[in-house]
Amino acid sequence: MENKLSHHLLWERLRAGDRDAFFDLYKELYYPLVNFGIRVCTNADISSEATDLVFTTIWEKHETLNRVDNVEAYLRTFLKRKLLRILERKKKINDALFNAGADGDWMEMSYEEFIVKVQSDELVKHQLKNALEKLTFRQKQLIHLKFFDGLSYEQIAEQTNQSIKTSYNTIYDALKVLRKELKA
Repeated sequence: MENKLSHHLLWERLRAGDRDAFFDLYKELYYPLVNFGIRVCTNADISSEATDLVFTTIWEKHETLNRVDNVEAYLRTFLKRKLLRILERKKKINDALFNAGADGDWMEMSYEEFIVKVQSDELVKHQLKNALEKLTFRQKQLIHLKFFDGLSYEQIAEQTNQSIKTSYNTIYDALKVLRKELKA
């Protein structure tokens, strides 16, 4: 409990721009976060890299940080998200570098093919982000429940207090918007 209070006070000072509080928080939580990261991804180097990014980000954004009750839990969640992004990026790069040949053997892509693959992936991500911005809050919510959480229309209707038909129609309309935006 005392650590939690100490972390909370350091966090509040950090939010106010106190560099010493940032370094004190770093000293107290760096190794526990790295160890947590290792348990998540089983790679010490990636865990250290992600933890560094977490601390770099909180210092860069200290003026806009929200109040946090449990700083260590907040940073663990932040770290887990960073780790997932890093692992996803590494997987994409690895997938782009190697392509399955016609006979199933792995062959290395040329530099030009690699650049085109990475740029096209970024373009698709950017187009999808722009398309999602065209959706209403409710459409985004239902798309998330249907395709990311894997809920049925019945479960979505129950969770959002609307009829099954309304859930279906909202998702259908959202998909029409996404198709239209992604074709353009």
